[in-house]
Amino acid sequence: MEAERRDAESLAIPLLLEEDEKKPQKLVEKDTDVEAQPIGHYSAAAGTTSFFKTCFNGLNALSGIGILSTPHALSSGGWLSLIVLFLIAAATFYTGMLIKRCMDADPNVKTYPDIGQLAFGKKGRLVVSVFMNLELYLVATGFLILEGDNLYNLFPIDGVEIAGFRIEGKQVFVIAVALIILPTVMLNDMSMVSYISATGVLASIIILGSILMAGTYDGIGFHEKGRLLDWNGIPTAVSLYAFCYCAHPVFPTLYTSMKDKSKFSKVLLLCFIFCTIIYASMAVSGYLMFGSNANSQITLNLPLNRISSKVAIYTTLINPIAKYALMVTPIVNAIEDRLADSIRKSAGPVIRTSLVISTMIVALAIPFFGSLMSLVGAFLSLTAAVILPCLCYLKVSGTYRIFRLKLVVIAGILLVGILVAIIGTYTSLAEIIGHL
Repeated sequence: MEAERRDAESLAIPLLLEEDEKKPQKLVEKDTDVEAQPIGHYSAAAGTTSFFKTCFNGLNALSGIGILSTPHALSSGGWLSLIVLFLIAAATFYTGMLIKRCMDADPNVKTYPDIGQLAFGKKGRLVVSVFMNLELYLVATGFLILEGDNLYNLFPIDGVEIAGFRIEGKQVFVIAVALIILPTVMLNDMSMVSYISATGVLASIIILGSILMAGTYDGIGFHEKGRLLDWNGIPTAVSLYAFCYCAHPVFPTLYTSMKDKSKFSKVLLLCFIFCTIIYASMAVSGYLMFGSNANSQITLNLPLNRISSKVAIYTTLINPIAKYALMVTPIVNAIEDRLADSIRKSAGPVIRTSLVISTMIVALAIPFFGSLMSLVGAFLSLTAAVILPCLCYLKVSGTYRIFRLKLVVIAGILLVGILVAIIGTYTSLAEIIGHL
């Protein structure tokens, strides 16, 4: 209990002091401004997750449902867009390291919003919090849309009518999956979540293997030649590739939960290498199989009368269930940390249940998986994974004051990220509006 008290007191120290306040720190009373309060200190205080369990959590966060959309991304941009995939992987790995360095700069920094406050004060915390939580929220929503699409593809039903309200087939499945996912969200121990994450990582490998089996032995083949480059489809391809690497808001949670934080760089490197191989393999295989006809989810292209197809689709259904809890944990912590200690524990289940219900409602209202993920990738993933880490690191480290190679690299990544985010966001919004 004494250790917990010291942790709580240390988190009450302001993360960013004004110039005239840079004196020996002293404890202050809890700030009533919710945006100034530290977020997610429960996961940070644990520090009990092993190297391998953190690897599973990291792989599960990175090897997400984006694996299903990489063939569609490649079909949109053409073969040369694979170069973009590798560039995004390299850039986002580098920005992941920048997040780690920002956290190392101040022991009081525990979460992504803390980094924003360390760099730019309360406004920085607010901006980072908004982008981080909105991205994670929409990714969780995408999980439910994906589940509904694939279950309806397997078991097409007419829907039901309850109390005068008509619920269509896909909507029935979205609601059912939300109820199944709900118990996993009640877990708040990253070490326990790692066991669920292990199933998610295994599911990604099985999905890739099933797709390869479908192309090799089930009569589909790899006969499509595809296009070398399609400039019109590049914005969509870039947005979907960026969505594949949208786990940066989770990195601080993983970092602070580690027992040996010095090994976090190795965790990141292993996760990025493994996931990039998986993404590239899926993109190439799916494009060779279906060419320009590749759907937003590769599983929707598969013939349902093949065993390999059924394995791929059924395994796809496991992924969102395994990943949902990991994605929404930072959001849950952010909400719980704003509550008084006396009600936090009792309010936790209500908050988690409300979060699942709200994502379910959004999934029912906007059932466009490809367009939604493209929007998340362009506007939110690029902002949270590229733009914000660069800006925060430049400010925290003071690198922007001295012209050197590191400044050139970070500035280049930042400028390209901003440009791509603008173009991709416009394209994705146009697609969503076109569907409505």
